Amino acid sequence: MKNIAKTCFVTAVLFALVGMGWGIQMSATHDHTLSPAHGHLNLLGFVAMAVYGSYYAVSPEAGQSRLAQFHYALAVLSVIVLVPGIVLAITGSGETLAKVGSVFSVLSMVLFGLVVLKFRLGGQESTAT
Repeated sequence: MKNIAKTCFVTAVLFALVGMGWGIQMSATHDHTLSPAHGHLNLLGFVAMAVYGSYYAVSPEAGQSRLAQFHYALAVLSVIVLVPGIVLAITGSGETLAKVGSVFSVLSMVLFGLVVLKFRLGGQESTAT
């Protein structure tokens, strides 16, 4: 990925648009049963991806790392797995997908933490051990 910051922002916008459409649908039908899944889509899909994009924008060296590329892929995968998993859990169709998505989400945040610790703010790789 040449510009991971932009990729994160575009992904955040796409997740936000899906979340907004879903919110409008829930409001129009007066059925908010799936609001926990909607909330996770907005928080992890829009907010977290925008935070990641902001960090990578101010830390371009970090954004060019393979670690950042893996982080992005895992963050997207966590949203794609977790949100439908929450829907399945709420509707009584099983919790396995939600559990797997939750683990992916935690691992994604751990990976982001490692990127921040390795490159710090501004993207210069840390020499501290």
